[in-house]
Amino acid sequence: MLTLEILDTAGTGFASALAQVTDDQWSAPTGNDGRNVRQLVDHVVDGNRMATVILGGGTREEGLAVFGGAAAESDIIAAFDASNQEMLAAFAQPGALELIVAHPAMDMPGAQLLGFRIGEYGLHGWDLARAIGVDDSIDPAVLESLWAMMVAMAPMLVASGMFGTGPSGTVPDDAPLQLRVLDISGRRP
Repeated sequence: MLTLEILDTAGTGFASALAQVTDDQWSAPTGNDGRNVRQLVDHVVDGNRMATVILGGGTREEGLAVFGGAAAESDIIAAFDASNQEMLAAFAQPGALELIVAHPAMDMPGAQLLGFRIGEYGLHGWDLARAIGVDDSIDPAVLESLWAMMVAMAPMLVASGMFGTGPSGTVPDDAPLQLRVLDISGRRP
């Protein structure tokens, strides 16, 4: 189930990995679209800001306009914390999950955007943890939510090109849930 509680849990997981980044790790590769650690964190912060803008009634263009802004932040951890809190508050507004928002990919209900943000936190939290060599476990409740969402969207995930080649076809149905979620998202641990 995609809930604000799951979003908060996923955000806490991302924040935990972020708090462990050392000064010499910001330029380390993440294996995610050629991004280094800092660029990955910037991407997540900008995504949070975009979600806040469009949940507040902003246009697609206004949502896109925030991308690139995090790169100018001198304290990216504080920027993450602020963007996370603002996004959580935007999702908590009455009717936010039913609202049709102008996401850059397509118009969608706020509930679908919530799923996207949970996915960003869960998957990019894993990317970040792997890049800096810390515990890369994803919270079980987050994994369950991601699995339910991603299985339903599997054909779209592959077609989007944003998840590599999609599932490898080599991970059995009884594999640990984290491995199945990572595989369907195109990640090969």
